Amino acid sequence: MTLSAAPEAFLPALDGAAVGIFGILLSAAFCPIRWTRARRWALAVCAAALLAVQALFYFGVGPDAAEYLYPLITHLPLYLLLILLSGQRLWPLVAVLTAYLCCQLRRWAALVVALCYPQWAGVQPLAELLFTLPLLLLLIKFVAPSMRQLAQYPASVQCQFGIIPLVSYIFDYITGVYTDLLSGGNPAAVEFMFFVCCAAYLVFILRASREERQRSQMEQVQASLNLQVTQAMREIEALRVSQQQASTYRHDLRHHMQFLAGCIENGRTEQALHYIRSVCSEIEAGKVTVYCENEAANLIFSAFAERARAAGVQFSVRAGIPQKLPISESDLCVLLSNALENALHAAAQCRAAAPGQPACIETAGYEKNHKLFLQITNTCPPDVSFRDGIPVTDQPGHGLGVRSICAIAQRYGGLISFAAKDGQFTLRLML
Repeated sequence: MTLSAAPEAFLPALDGAAVGIFGILLSAAFCPIRWTRARRWALAVCAAALLAVQALFYFGVGPDAAEYLYPLITHLPLYLLLILLSGQRLWPLVAVLTAYLCCQLRRWAALVVALCYPQWAGVQPLAELLFTLPLLLLLIKFVAPSMRQLAQYPASVQCQFGIIPLVSYIFDYITGVYTDLLSGGNPAAVEFMFFVCCAAYLVFILRASREERQRSQMEQVQASLNLQVTQAMREIEALRVSQQQASTYRHDLRHHMQFLAGCIENGRTEQALHYIRSVCSEIEAGKVTVYCENEAANLIFSAFAERARAAGVQFSVRAGIPQKLPISESDLCVLLSNALENALHAAAQCRAAAPGQPACIETAGYEKNHKLFLQITNTCPPDVSFRDGIPVTDQPGHGLGVRSICAIAQRYGGLISFAAKDGQFTLRLML
């Protein structure tokens, strides 16, 4: 069974017009154009002019010549038009090449129909014609928005998205239009697109791996920043409480003086001395304990000492950490906060599981020969898991602190070790 001769004569011309409309509209949809009435009319007039030029070459010079000159009479003018409409130079080229590549979809869909109905000799061009409008609408609705977002990326990223369409475009014209390498079965031509797919896949793997590393680093930075913000809020709260206490002392100072003056005037010296000692004890209890010379480390130690006391965990520090260190203050805060946070979490867990058993955190640190040495030992559960010498956990939201500590140690070329034995977890670090 064959189609009539008249439709067979007009199908190639209709298909060429359909392909032209498909490519023009899809290329324009892929570009980030602020559509106005004038720009819509400009696109319509230019599309009509391009179709007229195609028809002139197709019927006046011949189908082969029209196909041979198609990049000059259609793609190049369309690219220049999209530059004017979008105000960009690189992305309109990617849009035109990608729209050309999308024409393969209608071709392959028509080939499937032709394979299903081999008895119809002219079914493939008819199927290509019928698939044009539905495919165009689907691509404009679902693919074009994402393509327009890619236009906002840097030029290097745009080039990466345009490599495959460009290679496919050049390959198609060199091997299928300007020569017969592909139809002649040239081995290089036959295998070339497989090579391109393989190379693109390998590049994709490398880029995905790099982006995953960058994402992991960003997560660590975000976790570190969140930890610093949390620690800063705790320090601000501690300063606020201290300021309130100082205000209270200033307000009560006049009353203290009046009471002491009355005791002295009446000869009650012992009572006055006892009162002075009690006031001094209250002031002493409210001051921040000085653990070391480094102000940032001292604030962190003080904050965790208070949290450990509230959790019923013994907290001790033996630190000779000077103000000047070989690492930055922000990295020191992240390092100590993460290590002590993990230690307090583990010790509090043990304290809750066995209320009668003591739980403790011991911190030792000093600086020697421009190297910072830290050791933090804490009570821990017996089921600590390690992977490649690093403690791991399957609890969601945990494990970022250890990764941040390891990242800081690696950045400064330091040494780090983790160990768990007899219910004691020990972190040793040298930077």
